[in-house]
Amino acid sequence: MEWRSAGLSWTDAARPVLVWERGDVSPLVVGRQVGFRALGRRECVGARGNPCPVAAGVPGRGTQARCAECARLDRAHSVAADTIADDPRTYRVYLAWFGVGMVKVGITREERGSARLLEQGAVAFVWLGRGPLMAARRAEEVLRVALGVPDRISYARKRAVRAGLPGVDERRRELERMHGAALALPGWPESLERMYLEDHALGDHGEVFGVERLAGVGGFAVTELVDGGVVLGELVAVAGPDLCLDDGGRLIVLDSRLLRGWRLEGARGADRTTVPVREVPVVQGGLF
Repeated sequence: MEWRSAGLSWTDAARPVLVWERGDVSPLVVGRQVGFRALGRRECVGARGNPCPVAAGVPGRGTQARCAECARLDRAHSVAADTIADDPRTYRVYLAWFGVGMVKVGITREERGSARLLEQGAVAFVWLGRGPLMAARRAEEVLRVALGVPDRISYARKRAVRAGLPGVDERRRELERMHGAALALPGWPESLERMYLEDHALGDHGEVFGVERLAGVGGFAVTELVDGGVVLGELVAVAGPDLCLDDGGRLIVLDSRLLRGWRLEGARGADRTTVPVREVPVVQGGLF
């Protein structure tokens, strides 16, 4: 039987599942075998719930799995593009921690809880404020400039430091320091309610992601799927969109976004991963 992946999702209980286009889900359970084979060519997944009108082929290395036109349409209706300024929902501003000195600022809908942080692979995080979308956007820009933090960190950098992360206490101290600096800044929008540490603003996903099981292990990251290529291994951990698999003593890291657009089948008869990979080195502390 063939399947088409709709990506990885984190449930309300902070459990990862693979979602399939026809609506089924497959829980991702540490210790279980994961394996599949890609078939044919990778096709555009469309935009805003609509299929690509020409079923365009897309490169195997891209994580968005959209042709240029569908990517434009999808971007035009996103919060990130600031095209829906009248959104009435409440948003939260946060700092997300990925490694020593690797912190980014961002916003997410309050109703989503920490789902956005789980999706990004944030090992720890702290809430800073809550309020209307445009106020959250203004605060995000103030914080980005004043604290000298980005609003985006590449997944390659996140993976490179994941094997050498410090413990919970050090993560907490760095976020507490930055939280205090952030809330002390002038220029916060009046309509944005500040969130304090005593209100349980800090969170940590180290145990959920299984970072202790990845300590000291570099491994190999899948660069793309190819027709007939196999990904196979015992699930060791799931961090953000990444599946970490033990393939006969070799750690294989698969960004689940690379699955979208492919037809997949079980890996019957296969005994190892055959898709292209590149080495992920072990990096202690921050990259820069």
